[in-house]
Amino acid sequence: MDSRSHEPVTGEGIFLPDAAATQVFGEYLGRSLPAGTVMLLHGDLGSGKTTLVQGIGVGLGITDPILSPTFTLVSEYFEGRIPLYHLDLYRLEPTETQPLNLETYWEGVETPLGLVAIEWAERLLERPEDYLELRLAIAPSNGRTLHLTATGKASALLGALMPFQSSRLQD
Repeated sequence: MDSRSHEPVTGEGIFLPDAAATQVFGEYLGRSLPAGTVMLLHGDLGSGKTTLVQGIGVGLGITDPILSPTFTLVSEYFEGRIPLYHLDLYRLEPTETQPLNLETYWEGVETPLGLVAIEWAERLLERPEDYLELRLAIAPSNGRTLHLTATGKASALLGALMPFQSSRLQD
């Protein structure tokens, strides 16, 4: 796959049997992903989006508690390996996201490049050119399913993330 293509590339689904597994996968992302990676998180309430971001924070070495930034919109964490920008668009209408200039977080112009995790990303009117899309859903067995899709240069990251499925979750 040519990483310059903007055609989405979908990886295999990952079963996360509980919140602990969701956090462990997040830790893996936090240790593995490079600065400049944007993650668009989708899923119903209670599907594990914030739990995943908490794991990302642990993987980055962040010790501050990571809570859902629903009422503040953006939480910034600078103490880890690279910065983490945690955005939550739940309370916004799509037209309300554009004037916020959220692209400053993934362009690295006004803030240092880091990992950008956007909950309720379906409310974005404009997406970055390169991103990982993570769709979490509550599974019938009470666990979670996670489907990864990569667009643009982020497609090069997808292959590095897929070994997690067989090596960590089927133990």
